[in-house]
Amino acid sequence: MSQFEYPRPQLVRDNWINLNGKWRFRFDDALECSMPGGVGGWTHEINVPYAPETEMSGIQDTGFHRFCWYERDFELARSEQRTILHFGAVDYFARVWVNGQLVAEHEGGHTPFSADITSALKADGKQTVTVFVEDDPADLAKPRGKQDWLLEPHSIWYPRTTGIWQTVWVEQVSRSFIRTLRWTPIFETFEIGCEVFAGGDIQEDMFVEVKIWHGEQLLADDHYKLLAGEANRKIALSDPGIDDSRNELLWSPERPTLLDAEVILRCGDKVVDHIKSYTALRAFHINRDRLLLNGRPYPLRLVLDQGYWTESFMTAPSDEHLKRDVELAKLMGFNGVRKHQKIEDPRYLYWADKLGLLVWEEMPSAYRFSSRAITRLVQEWTEAIERDYSHPCIIVWVPFNESWGVPNLTLTQAHRNAVEALYHLTRTLDATRPVIGNDGWEASATDILGIHDYDGDPEKIKARYEVSDPVRTLFDQRRPGGRILTLDGFPHRGQPIVLTEFGGIAFDPEAVPEDGTWGYTRAHTAESFHALYERLLKVVNETFMFSGFCYTQFADTFQEANGLLNADRTPKLPFEMISAATRNVPLVTKPVDAEGDEGQAKA
Repeated sequence: MSQFEYPRPQLVRDNWINLNGKWRFRFDDALECSMPGGVGGWTHEINVPYAPETEMSGIQDTGFHRFCWYERDFELARSEQRTILHFGAVDYFARVWVNGQLVAEHEGGHTPFSADITSALKADGKQTVTVFVEDDPADLAKPRGKQDWLLEPHSIWYPRTTGIWQTVWVEQVSRSFIRTLRWTPIFETFEIGCEVFAGGDIQEDMFVEVKIWHGEQLLADDHYKLLAGEANRKIALSDPGIDDSRNELLWSPERPTLLDAEVILRCGDKVVDHIKSYTALRAFHINRDRLLLNGRPYPLRLVLDQGYWTESFMTAPSDEHLKRDVELAKLMGFNGVRKHQKIEDPRYLYWADKLGLLVWEEMPSAYRFSSRAITRLVQEWTEAIERDYSHPCIIVWVPFNESWGVPNLTLTQAHRNAVEALYHLTRTLDATRPVIGNDGWEASATDILGIHDYDGDPEKIKARYEVSDPVRTLFDQRRPGGRILTLDGFPHRGQPIVLTEFGGIAFDPEAVPEDGTWGYTRAHTAESFHALYERLLKVVNETFMFSGFCYTQFADTFQEANGLLNADRTPKLPFEMISAATRNVPLVTKPVDAEGDEGQAKA
């Protein structure tokens, strides 16, 4: 029915049904319908989970449509078990009925929600799910990321994504089941934190079994009694001691070691739930002005990734496309990505975990400041952190970008309060990862200072950042992008500095000036493109001030032709040329493989 694998890769059950595929669909611009029974004249058939704006949906309508409806039938017999209906993401507000019974409402276009639909199921096995969606294209007070509010995409904004854009599925669980599972690596003591939260009918004699393996080697086999429906324990692993042995167990882009896990919920002697999961042992910390991975300085080589496809927008055409994007980033010499203005599909994070790619997760912005906008952002950001907390690939959280949604940070205290509040909220929800309060400029509360600078002259970049007294000459006197780097009252306190956006070289040999494609700098031949990229990357790699960088960008995205890859993911230069320049090493004739092993050895 679908190309997509199990959509929640760290809490996997065997008994599930994928509901992607053909659904009935109609736009309801005049809001003529209010209940499932009143939706008449289904005008389209849509291929879920692709948004109606996309080619792969079968509709490809990019006009303004605020309201729409979905419906499909599926076969599932009612049983003594609970049945849970899951939505990966629906943009923006969703109301869900099963067999005409309201089962869920959810606001937020990038995070999952679910509903226990057991009582709504029919006994004969034929079930109907109906979804109403509201997604106001003009609403700038909702977190929308790169979705344009104009009819046609302009500047750095892209076509809209309306409605269901991630997998829909149902699964059957016992009356008591594992609702949430969280893993926390504790590198300093070689421990894995494990939190299990039960749902449904909570019994007094419930406990969980937790098993963890490294390959075939069993590392832990623990039993914990649930108290008030939860268990929170630290699982001590045997510390191998010497680095050579430790490295076999640690996760990094060079050696992405995952630890397989199994969690069983028991009530007395009876197994009531059984899930498969995974975790990893790794730490990402800050020591003075440097970033540390597993206790060692680790320069970041990131690429900015918008996560769009021409034919399917924010939804990948298939799971294999998500995997390939991870492979391509590594193939080009990067050890991480900054997912820009998008909460990415969990399947991408799975492949980043498995193949070894660091990920900065960034909240999609709203573009108007109001109490409602901040309330929405807080709710959705909280849900995103909860969803992705256990992925070892994620190393940094970014709630704001370039003062979007808080445009008057230098003048308005409420805007500053919002950034500081989101910074501290994020640090509260996850104390294990650094947080950038506002990436790019006008920093206040932050663990890393991110700078955006699209100057296309490598010599000017070099002169700007190779300074002996950055506090005076950079933070007080110069303003990359025309913005101050730190707000008054928040001087640079020695935090690591990362050039989190630069480059943006547009190169499209078939483009003409009037076609609307653009970049921050333009190259007209492959030779000039390679030369400029190589010079820029040499400068940022060799600038001691930087603890890392993030090049703009991974692939061409609609009118932005400044990717290292074309929109179809074909390279604009041979991969070995891109990789050598990215890593600032001599070009060799032997290509770097998709895992990046040779490139990492030379780095």
